[in-house]
Amino acid sequence: MIKGKVENIKDKIDGNELDLSLRNLTEVPVKELAAFPKATVLDLSCNNLTTLAPEFCSLTHLIKIDLSKNQLVCLPEEIGQLGNLQHLDLYNNKLKMLPVGFSQLKSLKWLDLKDNPLEPTLAKAAGDCLDEKQCKQCASRVKLEKKKEAKQREKEAREREANKKKKAEEKERKRKEYQAQMAALAAQEQQKKKKEEKKKRAAQKQGKKTASESVPKAKRSICSLFFSLLLKLLLLLIVGVASVIAVCQLTELRKEAFCVPLNAHFEETVRWAQDLEVVQQVIQKMSDLRT
Repeated sequence: MIKGKVENIKDKIDGNELDLSLRNLTEVPVKELAAFPKATVLDLSCNNLTTLAPEFCSLTHLIKIDLSKNQLVCLPEEIGQLGNLQHLDLYNNKLKMLPVGFSQLKSLKWLDLKDNPLEPTLAKAAGDCLDEKQCKQCASRVKLEKKKEAKQREKEAREREANKKKKAEEKERKRKEYQAQMAALAAQEQQKKKKEEKKKRAAQKQGKKTASESVPKAKRSICSLFFSLLLKLLLLLIVGVASVIAVCQLTELRKEAFCVPLNAHFEETVRWAQDLEVVQQVIQKMSDLRT
């Protein structure tokens, strides 16, 4: 802190009042003002202030502040920290609205907002402030309006939080539904794969069984063909022998040289067969049938 500035500010103090009006100030020397907590009345009128730094709200010892005839376009949100402030003059500035923190100025009893381009709702609450009574009413109504705004903002904040929570829950629900659907599809796909694998194994097993059965069938088929052919050859041989015997027995060829031994063997075979008991029974039955 520069000593010269301290001395200059100290020279402006008269009792509990500090007059910094008409100084062409563009910012408030907060640190220097904090050094004089006994100066509870501060006059900053007729300067070129456009904003107040948040640190200005740390001057909680102030009871009365005159900021009239400046170029203020806004006030800090932290203004509610000025818990001892009772009198605030904001006449002839460029304020359109006040911060919600204004509702926390519990000690504020006097307020002047004339000649500011206030928004309609705030202008209506502020009133004309043409006398002491109206300025006191202005302070009361503006604080009430800001309290309503604060409650509305809190309500909107709760609604936003509720909507945010609802959206998050909805998103979580959809995510779980999506996961459940994906799990169901995966299970169906897995089941489908199992069925296909089972079907494939069954087909392979059936193929092996068919192949194993086809080999014996092929073998049986070959054997059947062989025995059929053999039987046909045997039958053909028997028919041929029988035909030769019939020729040698029933025709004039029986006296030929090639038939004589054949007839002898045939007659010997017949005699041998007649001696068999089974053949005798067959001959007897045939004789019985003739009679």
